Amino acid sequence: VIPCPAAGSPSAVLRWYLATGDDIYDVPHIRHVHANGTLQLYPFSPSAFNSFIHDNDYFCTAENSAGKIRSPNIRVKAVFREPYTVRVEDQRSMRGNVAVFKCLIPSSVQEYVSVVSWEKDTVSIVP
Repeated sequence: VIPCPAAGSPSAVLRWYLATGDDIYDVPHIRHVHANGTLQLYPFSPSAFNSFIHDNDYFCTAENSAGKIRSPNIRVKAVFREPYTVRVEDQRSMRGNVAVFKCLIPSSVQEYVSVVSWEKDTVSIVP
């Protein structure tokens, strides 16, 4: 739910657009603009993903006889809840030498996951 908070006298007409300037339209059970100017994007299954709707920039405007104002662009990017596994890449090292380990995070979740510690046998070794 993304509100378009604006008020004025006389009352402002609130509208939503894609960053390209194209008007948006309601898509049943996917996207709806409420009478109060709130844009709602409904939960959807991965098979219903549409990049035009779920991975796009939007902005709203408020307009009355006194003028028109535009919000900054608002980025909408859908994220799917999918199971994933973080793992450590195998390394070989001679006794007494340094080994560098790398945490492998699947690319689909890389921008949402960060490494906060390293553990060995459930004991934190690097905070």
